[in-house]
Amino acid sequence: MTFQNTLEFAQQLDAQDELKNYRNEFIFPQHNGKNVVYFTGNSLGLQPKRTKKYVDDVMNDWAELAVEGHFYAEKPWWDYQERFAEPLSQLVGAKPSEVTVMNTLTVNLHLLMVSFYQPTKTRYKIICEEKAFPSDQYMFQSQVNFHGYKMEDAIVEIKRREGEHNIRLEDIIAKINEVGDELALVLIGGVNYYTGQVFDMKTITEAGHKVGAKVGFDLAHAAGNIKLELHDWNVDFAAWCSYKYMNSGPGNASGCFVHEKHHNSGLPRFAGWWGHNKERRFKMEPTFDPVQGADGWQVSNLPILSLAPYLASVEMFAEVGMDKLIVKRDKITSYLEFILKEIDKEVDSTFEIITPSNPEERACQLSVFLHGEGRSLFDYLMKNGVITDWREPNVIRLAPVPLYCSFEDMYNFGQVLKQGILSHK
Repeated sequence: MTFQNTLEFAQQLDAQDELKNYRNEFIFPQHNGKNVVYFTGNSLGLQPKRTKKYVDDVMNDWAELAVEGHFYAEKPWWDYQERFAEPLSQLVGAKPSEVTVMNTLTVNLHLLMVSFYQPTKTRYKIICEEKAFPSDQYMFQSQVNFHGYKMEDAIVEIKRREGEHNIRLEDIIAKINEVGDELALVLIGGVNYYTGQVFDMKTITEAGHKVGAKVGFDLAHAAGNIKLELHDWNVDFAAWCSYKYMNSGPGNASGCFVHEKHHNSGLPRFAGWWGHNKERRFKMEPTFDPVQGADGWQVSNLPILSLAPYLASVEMFAEVGMDKLIVKRDKITSYLEFILKEIDKEVDSTFEIITPSNPEERACQLSVFLHGEGRSLFDYLMKNGVITDWREPNVIRLAPVPLYCSFEDMYNFGQVLKQGILSHK
């Protein structure tokens, strides 16, 4: 398709958009009486309008039933998480028994590493990507320290080549093969938070297993954003937050995947009563008997008020389906890229998109170096109704989320961006 940088063309694309009505399902912050252009769904998704009812239902059940809500609420609390199994499994390409919801992301990664990071004197190294999200880096450091290893010995970062913004797949595979028999775990982000690069998880998993390592992924920027086939890729484990592309609310519950091959493998885990045999959970038995499947990794009674917004969003995803989302994601991201390049021709500054141009290596994010511009341009965008994300030294991250962003948003952003640059000259 030949794009045009005009309001009329953007509105034409919106009229053709099969998902256009879902924009009305969300609540937008307002600027001068109009919806903002919201590019930070890769940090915190907008609130779906249906969320309030799901939360209110729990509040009403609590008020009317109190403790009996565990068993007699319309959605009983004691098995509330089971409602996620089918829709979440579809979202991440898993079997229903392989997914669960609990805790928050880094907590879950720590808990999963209890099972999947079992270092020995000869096999103890962890491979991660350079410039992983800081929480992951802190997690790796504390895990290897806990096991008595030094960070500089046990953590191997795959680096970008000099002058390049993204990590080459061939370099990941080469590093896995190089570490070889010393490699205990590969754990990287499915999508790099900074550049938006999508990693080839299938190939990475195969390479890790070939040298005898376990392979897991932090899917914070991948779940609800890209097509995942965790079961078929033979991934050992994964975890993701729900508040970015899945719009569940700030700091909300995390999803987990544990491949079925590990369900009866006797892996160590930190146990708690909510992971105990469901039919015998309230018998208060002294010996842990885990629930079959990923639910057996649960520890504590689940936070129902947190799960309610997540369930509202997951059910919306089930209505739409990832295939339709990805079609719009690719089209609106390409249109945003076109807009950036068109504005680049009209101003003195230079935009450098550091997200891969290959559609297989990117999803719903463009990370852009604003050469010749500083923080003042970001401030201008924020003050003029464009909510975006700034990363030092001069990168803005733009996530045109297909559920609620419009093509007209992309056009309007271009106009505000141009005025912001011209006003500073």
